[in-house]
Amino acid sequence: MHPMLVHLPMALAALVPMLAFGLWLVTWRGWLPARSWWLVTALQALLFGSGLLAMRSGEADEERVERVVAEAAIEAHEHAAERFVWAAGLLLLLSGAPLLLRSRPTLARAASLATALGGVIVLGLGYAVGSAGGELVYRHGAAAAFASGGAGNPAAPAARTRRGDDDDGER
Repeated sequence: MHPMLVHLPMALAALVPMLAFGLWLVTWRGWLPARSWWLVTALQALLFGSGLLAMRSGEADEERVERVVAEAAIEAHEHAAERFVWAAGLLLLLSGAPLLLRSRPTLARAASLATALGGVIVLGLGYAVGSAGGELVYRHGAAAAFASGGAGNPAAPAARTRRGDDDDGER
């Protein structure tokens, strides 16, 4: 499940800061009401929740992958994921501040801008997680732990793609 679950928090990590900067601008200009900020908070909650699920699914797969990949590489990915998810959780708390501070517009705008800037930091942490995960799969062969027919060999040949190849390898 882990490979399927990791994409949502990564996509949201890219989307949330863009949306936050945009909503900060349009609410500051008065083009949208301050209560529009709930969208940022809701997406940040989804990012945090999906990040927790992805982290849990990675923990569930850890033992199986340890048979193929050195533990140090797995731990690097795991620690990066923890930093990302907990930073996303802290940002969720901060993202609620503009809604609570609507009666104090200057503070609400400052909290909105801080959330947008914090989103860029969370995006950077997400990049580190994805990079470490990519290392596991593409450099260390972590996918071999789940491969069927590859006998655990990360160098097992992929399906034939050239024209003229048939099942028994004759051309």
